[in-house]
Amino acid sequence: MTSLAEPSAAESTTASPAWRPLLGLAEGADPAEWGRIRATQIHAGRQFVLFLLAANLVGAALIVMLFAHATPTLMLGGWAAVTIVVAVAAAMRRLATPKAADGYATVADLRGAVGEGVALAAVWSVPALMFGAQPGSAAAYGMWMVLSLLMTATAIAMAPLALATMAFLGLLGTIVGIRLAVAGDVVAASTTVLFTVLLVIACLNRARSLVMIRAAQMALGERDETVSLLLREFEESGADWLWETDAARRVVKASPRFAFACGLDPLAINGMPFLQVLAGPTWESGNFSAGLRLLAEKLKARDSFRDLRLPVHVKGEERWWEIAASPRFDERGSFCGFRGVGSDVTEQRASADKINRMARFDTLTGLPNRLQVNETLVRAMAEAEKWGSRCGFMMIDLDRFKAVNDTLGHPIGDRLLSRVSERLSQLMGDSAMCGRLGGDEFAVVIRDARDAHAVEALAHRIIETLSHPYEVDQHTLHVGASVGLAIGPRDGRTAEMLIRSADLALYRAKDAGRGVYRAYEPQLHVQAEERRVLEMALRKAIENNEMYLAYQPVVDAGTGGLTGFEALLRWTHPKLGAISPAKFIPLAEEARLIGPIGEWVLRTACAEAAQWPSHIRVAVNASPDQLQNPGFVSEVVSALAHSGLSPERLELEVTESVFMHEGLGATRTLERVLDLGVRLSLDDFGTGYSSLGYLSRTRFSSIKIDRSFVQAASKGVREAIAIIRAVVALAKSLEMATTAEGVETEAEHQMVQDLGCTKVQGYYFGRPLPVEEARTLANRWDEARAAA
Repeated sequence: MTSLAEPSAAESTTASPAWRPLLGLAEGADPAEWGRIRATQIHAGRQFVLFLLAANLVGAALIVMLFAHATPTLMLGGWAAVTIVVAVAAAMRRLATPKAADGYATVADLRGAVGEGVALAAVWSVPALMFGAQPGSAAAYGMWMVLSLLMTATAIAMAPLALATMAFLGLLGTIVGIRLAVAGDVVAASTTVLFTVLLVIACLNRARSLVMIRAAQMALGERDETVSLLLREFEESGADWLWETDAARRVVKASPRFAFACGLDPLAINGMPFLQVLAGPTWESGNFSAGLRLLAEKLKARDSFRDLRLPVHVKGEERWWEIAASPRFDERGSFCGFRGVGSDVTEQRASADKINRMARFDTLTGLPNRLQVNETLVRAMAEAEKWGSRCGFMMIDLDRFKAVNDTLGHPIGDRLLSRVSERLSQLMGDSAMCGRLGGDEFAVVIRDARDAHAVEALAHRIIETLSHPYEVDQHTLHVGASVGLAIGPRDGRTAEMLIRSADLALYRAKDAGRGVYRAYEPQLHVQAEERRVLEMALRKAIENNEMYLAYQPVVDAGTGGLTGFEALLRWTHPKLGAISPAKFIPLAEEARLIGPIGEWVLRTACAEAAQWPSHIRVAVNASPDQLQNPGFVSEVVSALAHSGLSPERLELEVTESVFMHEGLGATRTLERVLDLGVRLSLDDFGTGYSSLGYLSRTRFSSIKIDRSFVQAASKGVREAIAIIRAVVALAKSLEMATTAEGVETEAEHQMVQDLGCTKVQGYYFGRPLPVEEARTLANRWDEARAAA
């Protein structure tokens, strides 16, 4: 069935029929539509076949009468016989076509009629060419009259078959015109040609009109079919109904289906106010829905409406209807009521509500998702702005959640998130709503945050409640929470700005050691901008030659002899000046820049160490991100190969955080590096998540004792002294060296030496040196060693 939204082929043909398909010289744009049109053309040609046969017979008889005395009988009789045979054959062929006009015909069927026209033109050309009538004679005049009438009759009878008619008229008119011109009667010849052209034009116009009429009939038929189908679907559907009211808005002519939908008797519903029918039990109380009030306004204003949804009560059950209507006016223009349609859209509304809930609620926890949190915050900010009040926004990040996911798997992590969401929901009061932003991030929107103490107390309760242990699938899990708070509109005039402020406060809470709450402060934006500028500068620091290495001596604790240097990265920006590694190293790790920076450090340090005496090593720090890169081993091999440094002179320093995510491949990477002959040192042992298991399974050559223990031990802190002794004893049992960091005085040096440390590093033996000074120091110690 043709779409109502687009014109059909029949409609296109109605507007402008194509001449080639009309004549049968080509197929139409829509073969099916043109097949039906060709069938109509052939049928129209069939209707006048007897008229055309009679015209041919009468014409032949008149020609015989005109030339009976001037033409031999045999010739005249033979021509008449042939003419009758051709005319009868053409008529029989036309009568053999289908009687109905609603079939289909091919292009070949239409072209087949051309032969009939040519044959008739051939036999009717004989009198003009062979019967010898002299121009100007009565016989000639009579013959031209007979031929003119015959051509006119053919143009009328065969016009639907335009190509066949044009063949007959064109061929016969041309022969007659030539005959007259040859005989010297130019006027008669010109008149004949003009007469022929006029007949051809009339024939084409009639054929075109026939095609347009047939195309219009087909278009109307398609429309009727479409309307009938829609009406049939409407009548067969039990979910739609018609309704009608009078000028007083009372129901009239209520259909059984409408009464059934309302749950009322068809006889009782007539005459009831339409609004009362829809209001149901609320009619008496006046507690109308917003949709019913809007409908009342439309009816009162006599305005058309559509897609109006409102709740109705049918037999104690709430249903949702969608109605549309237009006002009715009589022939005098007087208003006489409304007529409209209605549908029960309860199921559609339920589906829409479900989709809307899925779009606004987190499927895992059931909490509002990021979209609804944002919408709620926007409304809270608008209310705060309107009433001069305050609203609050908290961002919550779970501490140590990633370790749960990495060690126990995502299913356990998902169940843990569900438990967290349950605890959060229980903490929310009437003015607060919590939601999940994604991952292990949650948020709380506080609609009324005028009481700063209450807001702060809520933040502390959240941290305390979420930090209690969780029992999940026989696992006891410990996670904490960090909270960042922003107050609107003080900390942000828009929802986006307030979220950004809370995010900065959360970042500050994480920096403070996690498990704490921090409120937004204006300088956080300054710090965030500083970080952004610093990150942009950091991305260009290497290519701009802004970074360099300083080398801090590492000496033997007993002899004080130089054993090596630790390569330390430094950065001096042309505008920002010297930037602390404590500031840009974490930024590089966060921005995923530590990989290329670390590779540059490794290559530069190896190239410099290759110029030192052969017994002096170089230590290079390797970050966890580098070790998780499968190409790190290739970087080490390349650095050693290009510099010519022997592997045993390179020492990689790693921290205990490398082993927190063993599944990421860091341990396997270290084993492959050790297989090259490179030495491995465990840096800052005792300050993180220490594990003796990794010490026994990984081939470390030394352990570095953090300077915080050295400083504390020098002040007589018993715990620090005990830790250093324990580390030294552990290292000796595992055949590892121990390096004490941060030694700044002779007393500290003597202390760590007495405690058994084998190597020392600190300002007492030298600050980090520029490359030239480090090279000079290495050569001086080598000369002193050789002299000794």
